[in-house]
Amino acid sequence: MTQKERMLAELPYKAWLDGLEEERMKNKKKIYSYNNLSPDKTEEMKSTIKSILGKSGENIFIEQPFRCDYGKNIEVGENFFANYNCIMLDVGKIKIGKNVMFAPNVAVYTAGHPIHPDSRNSGYEYGIGVTIGDNVWIGGNVVINPGVNIGNNVVIGSGSVVTKDIPDNMIAVGNPCKVIREITESDRKYYYKDRVFDVDDYK
Repeated sequence: MTQKERMLAELPYKAWLDGLEEERMKNKKKIYSYNNLSPDKTEEMKSTIKSILGKSGENIFIEQPFRCDYGKNIEVGENFFANYNCIMLDVGKIKIGKNVMFAPNVAVYTAGHPIHPDSRNSGYEYGIGVTIGDNVWIGGNVVINPGVNIGNNVVIGSGSVVTKDIPDNMIAVGNPCKVIREITESDRKYYYKDRVFDVDDYK
């Protein structure tokens, strides 16, 4: 197996061999172009980000600046929005569903290194994929660690560090991130904590 094949198979691999370094550099140039586009160049921004990502819905937007390793290992569904300073280390696959929103400073890390210093100093690293379902809101300054699966209709509170899977229809917060309660029909009428919508077209 090549080092790229090992990387995509979630096996230990060396990131500077078999053309991986060149692939990252090619993507860095695209990222540089994207991050330096004038914010009024909306069509060019859209086409550029679509050329970076492996797969995407039609209606997506990622605020500048954005960072990722390869880009092609990221899949996002329809109606994806990421706010400022999003980082996706896509050594492993990152799969994101439809109607997903990222607040500022969200970081999705598939990349990691061995714990033992001798193993780590060998140069081997790994990437374990991350999956995020549909209708998910990730709060500001959230870190999502390698191997995590976040279900559908989930809200992750600001500042959380997600180290384990989160089931569907849950609010989860903290470091490490833990489920605090299920999202139910009674939540529909509130837009923030105990504040009730004063309009009817939100339903």
